[in-house]
Amino acid sequence: MQSLETYVINLDSSSSRLQEIKDRLNTYGLSFQRVSAVDGRGLDLETLADYDGLRAGRYMGRSLVGGEIGCYRSHLKVAEQFLASDAAYALVLEDDALPLCNPVELLASALPDLERADPDWMLINIGNNKLKIATPLSRYTVGTHACELVAAHYFPMTTSAIVWSRKGAAEFLAQHRTIFAPVDNYFRYWLTRTGHGYSFWPSPVTTTDAASDILASAGRSRKTNKRKWYYGLAKQFRLFQDKLIASAKKRAFHPKA
Repeated sequence: MQSLETYVINLDSSSSRLQEIKDRLNTYGLSFQRVSAVDGRGLDLETLADYDGLRAGRYMGRSLVGGEIGCYRSHLKVAEQFLASDAAYALVLEDDALPLCNPVELLASALPDLERADPDWMLINIGNNKLKIATPLSRYTVGTHACELVAAHYFPMTTSAIVWSRKGAAEFLAQHRTIFAPVDNYFRYWLTRTGHGYSFWPSPVTTTDAASDILASAGRSRKTNKRKWYYGLAKQFRLFQDKLIASAKKRAFHPKA
């Protein structure tokens, strides 16, 4: 396998969480580069040039919160840092990630297979808690964890543990204009339409019970933040459209190997 760099996204104020994930990764002998998370909790969204509130209202049925902007910008930041390196792949973990096996060992086995099946792959979600509309490819066992690499036509939510190819990270940065959805929603929007998104099931990484510091907002739940009267309709339309596209992608999918 070509070189892989591991990154951990962590707020400057969250030193205890940094130590906890360091201890978890030490269990597998893994080192990492820390990426200082963007703290969006105090952001005034009305002043942000890269936030499209109107489009967020149409697509999500609500406005975003500062923590979601911070999380999105943190993933932009780590993609930039990865592309400035010589690594071929990037394993990106948020600081609440809880590996169930050695993720680097798993990737060492799976990535060569994925490169043969889809040289243009862009992103793997290895921390998802649900999987729908997918095509199984290959099975792997690392330690006591057995899982399957799948083409994730309906790209899974959550960004606690993802793996970039250089092509994928470059596309993420090149296509970025404004933020209109949380980063996990955006990944689903993007990769469901373009393809080249993958996952493992059952996922080799879960999360701790700790609430996300990056997504925390100043006393305002993102689930109820400035919902439009049509919030439920917008959500159902979004899900229906994405599933329809994903089903068509699944029918047309043919791996190269």
